[in-house]
Amino acid sequence: MPRIAIITHKFDQFLRRSYLLGSILKEVEQAGIEVVVTHRRRPFVRADIAILHVSSTIISPEYVALAKRYPRTLNLAVNDVRKSRISGAALRRDEHWDGPVMVKTEFNARGGAELFHNRLATKRGKPLPYPGLAEARVYEIFERAADVPDAIWRDQALAVEKFMPERDPRGYALRTWTFMGSRETCSRCIAPTPVVKGEAVISRELIAVPDDLRAVRRRLGFDYGKFDYVEHDGRSVLLDANPTPQIPPNLSEVLSRSAKQLAPGLLELLSQTASSTGLFGRIARRFTMGA
Repeated sequence: MPRIAIITHKFDQFLRRSYLLGSILKEVEQAGIEVVVTHRRRPFVRADIAILHVSSTIISPEYVALAKRYPRTLNLAVNDVRKSRISGAALRRDEHWDGPVMVKTEFNARGGAELFHNRLATKRGKPLPYPGLAEARVYEIFERAADVPDAIWRDQALAVEKFMPERDPRGYALRTWTFMGSRETCSRCIAPTPVVKGEAVISRELIAVPDDLRAVRRRLGFDYGKFDYVEHDGRSVLLDANPTPQIPPNLSEVLSRSAKQLAPGLLELLSQTASSTGLFGRIARRFTMGA
């Protein structure tokens, strides 16, 4: 039976959390694919393909070393998604910018995963994987970069971005591209506030993926993930690149449908990697036709 290994953080509890990948894997298992979850403290589990799904902003070398043992590992090149490195709106202190700025946490998904790992480590009486990590702060907007306090510029846990919102008559827009291999969904969401998050979304429509963002994906080496971006002055500006997206409660139905669309992409990647591609190709075609 074909097998996919999911490499997770040792404190992640992958199967209990609402990851989009979990929904994709449920679809894939219906095609006769076995899924195993592993991490760096477990013995090596043989598989035809692996997915590096360590929900941390910076992935430690031990997990990357495990990922390299597989014939192919999706997102192997994605091991650092700090805002200052990923965001097309990232602002350096010595860079000129006349407009307003937004202060965010450097961490993926506001450091929610790292905080979860710390809490579980404390519960188990283990050393904290991220000692000194503070609770996530609310996004803050300043009228000018010069108004940002020195303490924020010096804080390595924070990132300052050029505030380049995409306006909409109903409020603010954020575009989200989710992909697995060649399969994808892309949408434009509207919220009444500048921070367009799942729980605040009031409208969602499907849109096409811009070519300039596809080039960013190739440069960053993403096989699977979710990109949040805006359109500003005729170009796409990437704000967040998440290799371990979760499903917000109010978008569970929408993203469950997305999982059905993305699952064939994982089967195609498995087919490309496996030696007996004819077998996996037939599985992928049959699954796609039934989706």
